[in-house]
Amino acid sequence: MQDWIGRSETVEDEVSLALARRLAALLDQDPAGLKRGDPLPAGWHALLFWPVARQSALGPDGHPRKGDFLPPIPLPRRMFAGRRTWFNAPLALGSDVTRVSTITAITPKQGRSGAMVFVTIRHEIGGGAIIEEQDLVYREAADPNAAPPAPPSPLALPQGAYTEPFLPTPTLLFRCSAVTYNGHRIHYDADYARTEEGYPALVVNGGVTTILLTELAKRRLPGPIKSIASRAGRALYVGREATLACHAPTANTLNLWALDDSGRVAFEATAEC
Repeated sequence: MQDWIGRSETVEDEVSLALARRLAALLDQDPAGLKRGDPLPAGWHALLFWPVARQSALGPDGHPRKGDFLPPIPLPRRMFAGRRTWFNAPLALGSDVTRVSTITAITPKQGRSGAMVFVTIRHEIGGGAIIEEQDLVYREAADPNAAPPAPPSPLALPQGAYTEPFLPTPTLLFRCSAVTYNGHRIHYDADYARTEEGYPALVVNGGVTTILLTELAKRRLPGPIKSIASRAGRALYVGREATLACHAPTANTLNLWALDDSGRVAFEATAEC
C-alpha cells in the first residue's frame, strides 16, 4: 500500500448557502443570519467535498468502495481518527472552491482489538485558505466473542473547567449524515451498527463532535480561532448523555474534551487563536 503515498486528487464544490443554513439549524443557530457572500464560519468546511458516489458504487458499510483515491486496505471497518486544521482565510458563502487532497502516510499498527491501518490525508482548500490533515483508521471486523477491553478511568477535569451537556439523538445523527451526504450505516442503521460492527447503539458522527468542540472553542477563546487539532479516543452513542468541556484559555490556547456518559474521554482537542 505504500505506493499509494503521494497519490492526489482535485475536486471542486460550491460553498453552499443552503447547506450552511441547514448546519446552522442543526447547531440550533439562526439559519437566516447567514447571507450569500458572508464568510463560512470556521470549521463548517466539513460540509464540503463529500463524495457523490453512485448507489451501485457503495460498499456494504455505506461508504464508497475503496480503491479509487483511498487505498484498498483489506480491513472492513473505517472510522475517523483525528484531524489538524488551520484556518488561514475565510471562504465566502456562494463561491466555488477547490480542494487538493494528497495521501501522506499509511501506517499499520497492532492494537488491543487487532490489526489497524492509519491513513493520513492532507487537504488544501481554496488555495490554502484552509489546510487540514485528516487521519482515518481501518480496523478488523468485530469479534462478537471477544471480551471487551477494560475501560479507562473517568477524566478528572481541571478545577474551574467549563462544561456543557450534550445528548445525541437519532434525529441529530440523521440530520448530520444528511447534510454531509455521509452514508456510513453506523450513524443511522442500529441493526447494522450492532450486528455487523459490534457497537451497542448508533455511533455519533465524529464530524458532529468535532464541530461542537470547534463551536465551543470559538465561544471561549479570546480571539478568532486560527487552528484546532482533535483526536478520537472512544465512540459516543445515541441516547447516552455526553459532556463537552474545556478549561479557561491559557494565553491563546484552549484544551477541550468530549466525555462519554461515564466521564471518559471520547474526543480531545486543542484550539488556538
